[in-house]
Amino acid sequence: MKYYSYENFRDDTNSLIKQVKDYKPEIIVGIARGGLTLAHTMAEGLDVRDVQTIRTELYDDCDKRDSITIFGGCDFKDKKRVLVVDDIADSGDTLKAVMEHLSSKNSSVEFKTATLFYKNTSVYKPDVWINEAKGWIEFFWEADFKN
Repeated sequence: MKYYSYENFRDDTNSLIKQVKDYKPEIIVGIARGGLTLAHTMAEGLDVRDVQTIRTELYDDCDKRDSITIFGGCDFKDKKRVLVVDDIADSGDTLKAVMEHLSSKNSSVEFKTATLFYKNTSVYKPDVWINEAKGWIEFFWEADFKN
């Protein structure tokens, strides 16, 4: 298990911001829960006020379920560029399901995806990612705030 510190997160998030800046997203969607911290910080760095969330369930702790469940939806109104963020594209099942769900309901929207980590066995490759994951990542927001 690899510990991922706040300092790593700060530096990697700044790198992601630089890579997507020219895309000029109008909305950032964070996939709950892992993508929420990233969505907020990227919104600050890109000066995007419209931050939305979509929630999924695929894992119970470290155990993967048989199927993914998606809760909620997003309202893109007349927006054209949406950035969807998550902490990691591990199996890729979450990002793939979310992107299929969002694009099927919003055909006029251009979507881009960004993650902090990408595992090369993932079924979905984000448009932008920073680190290759080779094992389980323990993010500071998981490890540092447990009772």
